[in-house]
Amino acid sequence: MTKLTTGEVIAKTLTANGVDTVFGIPGAHMYDFNDALAREDGMRFIHTRHEQGAAYMAYGYARSSGKPGVYTVVPGPGLLNSGAALCTAYGANTPVMCITGNIMSHLIGQGRGQLHELPDHLGTLKGLTKWADRINHPTQAGAVLHEAFVQMNSGRQRPVGIEAPWDVFGMAAEVADPTKLDAIPAPTPDPDAINAIADLVASAKNPMIMVGGGAWEATQQVQDLARLLQAPVTAHRQGKGVMPEDDDLALLPPAAWKFWPDCDLLIGIGSRLELQHFRWRWFPEGIKTVRIDIDPTEFVRLTPDAGVVADAAQGTQALIDALKDRVTPRQDRAAEYRALSDAAADALTSVQPQEGYLKVIRDVLPRDGFFVEEVSQVGFTARMCFPVYAPRQYVTCGYQDNLGFGFNTALGVKVANPDKAVISVSGDGGFMFGVQELATAVQHGINVVAIVFNNSAYGNVRRDQQTVYENRLLGADLENPDFVALAQSFGVKGIKASTPDQLRTALKDALALDAPVVIEVPVERGSDASPWPFVHPAAPE
Repeated sequence: MTKLTTGEVIAKTLTANGVDTVFGIPGAHMYDFNDALAREDGMRFIHTRHEQGAAYMAYGYARSSGKPGVYTVVPGPGLLNSGAALCTAYGANTPVMCITGNIMSHLIGQGRGQLHELPDHLGTLKGLTKWADRINHPTQAGAVLHEAFVQMNSGRQRPVGIEAPWDVFGMAAEVADPTKLDAIPAPTPDPDAINAIADLVASAKNPMIMVGGGAWEATQQVQDLARLLQAPVTAHRQGKGVMPEDDDLALLPPAAWKFWPDCDLLIGIGSRLELQHFRWRWFPEGIKTVRIDIDPTEFVRLTPDAGVVADAAQGTQALIDALKDRVTPRQDRAAEYRALSDAAADALTSVQPQEGYLKVIRDVLPRDGFFVEEVSQVGFTARMCFPVYAPRQYVTCGYQDNLGFGFNTALGVKVANPDKAVISVSGDGGFMFGVQELATAVQHGINVVAIVFNNSAYGNVRRDQQTVYENRLLGADLENPDFVALAQSFGVKGIKASTPDQLRTALKDALALDAPVVIEVPVERGSDASPWPFVHPAAPE
């Protein structure tokens, strides 16, 4: 037992669990915790220019590394400013921990208008996370932190929140020494459920494997299953790279769509099956679905013909073992799938200028580099045509599709992976949500290359208003700064590239600098071809 303050218990528990970086902005409610962090050996604190930036950086850190992303903000407006990033972490199954405060403990619930007071602060935090709780006394800190780490890391990983009243952070008591906290083991795959899946898989002639972020740690098993069945593997956003997308059995979504009419079994592994059920919205007659997923609620939301609640790696390996006596060697179908991929790639060249620029980025970005998309014309197109070679290398916001997450998230990715290339692609609208974090990049040496495609509009909004609402434009066109000059005012290298060839040169130079860089790519307003025919393809006749 050691006498520690609540702030010290939190800081030391973070260290004991491998956390060496915290993002945030200090504030009065948090001073005693901030000071505990400052006294914690080996702890790096990266302070940002907006609470949203801190939370997005924690998200990027966690998503790209698999380690918890931790951030701290003041209660009330600080928490609310970070809320979009918590939504992103929730939607993209990412272990993010928010540590925040509250007003003085004896004033909670009285509605007296205290600094940063919300009507139900803890309730707000709970509404944005998988789990949240309040530490009311230092003797409770260990138990609350234990549950936070268990909830964050067990089953379907999602964000958690911890708050403590202003006066409690500095309160001291005799407590147990902070320790490493383990997650709850995944359930053992049920043999009967595995056998039911195996029966359907063995009888299928044209199965397709759909992977999501839940399959990140099951790359070998997914690849083994695909080769056993000679089945194509596809992914929408989260699962990109589980099967290297230059593998003959990997199909990017437009190529997978061409295979879909002949598919008789969909095998979902760690995936919500968003691509098929929300994007494609058409199913071949008689097709069946099997699923391997750690989250039991998924089987209520979308009930398969057979399924098992299991860790993706364990469940897929159990399925492979069950198929050994059911499946004989199958004919190599690589040439068939290559033809589908080649045809889809040719069709996607119609999406200009996005496809041309993305091809350049893929050529220049090292194979082990990170690509952080954004809700933009280039970002939407990337989901369809940007190949990825390993899990976590393609960083997306999941189903939240929240404008402005990209650049800030990329900074967190780079902090977690300082020796890897990190490229962020944004539209002009999204980039301006977090442009102030250029100062953070300079101050902390976070060497992200940010490519800003400037079409002077919220491009998707503008296209929809033109095509669906008879060209009645409302809030769609944007007046922008000179992004090169803006970058330079922060002390960041700014480059303008007006063609794919110019982007190739600029990107090579930027990566060689190993410094923060902004590359502006001007795009004529309204000239972007729509990627949506590939994202939401029309049903076959």
